[in-house]
Parts: sequence; structure tokens; C-alpha cells
Amino acid sequence: MARSQQLSEFLRARRARVRPADVGLPELPGVRRVAGLRREELSHLAGVSVSYYTRLEQGRSTNASDGVLNALATALRLDEHEHAHLRDLASQRLRPLRRPPTERVDPLTRDLLRSVGHTPALVLGRRGDVLAWTPLAHALLAGHLSPTAPDRPEDRPNLSRMLFLDPHTRELYADWERKARAVVGNLRQVAGRHPEDALLASLVGELTMMSPEFATLWNDHRVKPCEADAYRLRHPVVGALTVTQQVLLPARSPEQSFVLVTTEEGSPSQDALSLLRTS
Repeated sequence: MARSQQLSEFLRARRARVRPADVGLPELPGVRRVAGLRREELSHLAGVSVSYYTRLEQGRSTNASDGVLNALATALRLDEHEHAHLRDLASQRLRPLRRPPTERVDPLTRDLLRSVGHTPALVLGRRGDVLAWTPLAHALLAGHLSPTAPDRPEDRPNLSRMLFLDPHTRELYADWERKARAVVGNLRQVAGRHPEDALLASLVGELTMMSPEFATLWNDHRVKPCEADAYRLRHPVVGALTVTQQVLLPARSPEQSFVLVTTEEGSPSQDALSLLRTS
């Protein structure tokens, strides 16, 4: 998707989310033809002309200043992640799609993964490809897949593809809807930073075509990186447990994610994970 189209769709989606009452504007009588703010209302709140904002939203202007972007972010009530996403979309130069090089795990990151081998942990590429995992992460999250799949770039599991297209993964997450929103929000942020990534564009296209649920979430344009959250799992071997997934950024590979999966100390979930470790 072209950068100007992403910017246009993001602005329209966020404008539709804000009601006049949310920003202190009176509700005028009559039926509103648009959800959320009108262009005229948003232009007034941001202190820019209606014609300029219209050109920006239609992708006919690509030179918005930091001051304009900050004003729009305030008017649209964007959080810090959405604000950063807006800057990403507005600042990138037009570049053709290209196939990026194969992602690899830095030796120091692999050493870190090996040092926590008793814990479920995995390394994800920027598109959500599983680049490496500990045996316990494989047993907990994807025991139905080959444990050596991450070692073969052409066979690497992809977290988004698993979540939306793999029935085993869908059944695993009792909190599937919340996990799906988190994954799509993170993927949307990555797409804003790397609009030239042909593999990412292909992944989004595949999921949009094959999963109506993904298409709905993607079109919502919500942006939020995965950081830390707890999820309830229904594991086929050890039963129900609750885990916390925490995301760290490897120093040598900041576009990759080091994911640690933990349980509450002394909890039945810890007992279940210990059982899985010995099974």
C-alpha cells in the first residue's frame, strides 16, 4: 500500500473515532453524514485550513510540518504510539517495494536465548516470523509444528499467520480476540515504518484475503506495539494456565523482539508449566 494511501486511511479512521462531544464541540441538530468529526471540525481544532487538511487526507499533500502533525495528533486524541505512527506515515519518501534480506538471529541474542532455555522464550522478526525458540516455548505455543521450523527461513512460523489461520493456535488462546488485536496493532505500526517491505505487504494481503477478522482489525487502523500482557491459554497437554508475555528488544537487533513467557510464582499456572517442562 502506498504511503499516501496509508496516511489517508489512518486519518479518516481516527477522525471517525472522535465524536464532537469528546472535544467540546456542540452536537448540531440533524443527521450527521459521517461518523465522528467532519473535516471542517477537525481543521478548526487543529488550526489548519479545510482545503489543506482535505489535500492531506486525500494524499495530495505530503509535506506536513511537525507543528501540523502535532496539532492533528492533539485534535484526534492520539496516544503516543498513534502519534509516532502518524509521523512515520507523513515523513517517509515514496520508495518501491523490495524484498528485504533474510532475517537472522545475532549470536549474542542466541546466547541469551540459550541462557534462558528453562523458560519459554522466542525471538521474533519484525514481521512476526519465529526466528528461534526454546524447547519449552515450542512445547507451550506450537507443539504441533516442527521444532526445527525456525531454522529454515522458508518454513518459519509467523505469529500473525498462526493466530488467524492455524486452528491449533486459535484454540490455544482463550483470549484470542484480545491477542488478535494486539498482534494486528503491532503489525500496523511495523507497516508504517517499513512501507517498502514486500514480504510484509504480501503477508498483509494474504491475511486480508483469507481472514475477514484480520481484515476488520486491519481496517480499524489501531496502532499499539506488543510490550507485556497476560493471556489465558488452553493447552492440549497441561490444560488451562495464564501466562505473561513480555517483549524485550535485543541490543544488536532492535527491529527484532525477544519474547519471554512467565507465570505467577506459586500459581497453578506455574505448576502446569513445570509439568510441561518434564513431559
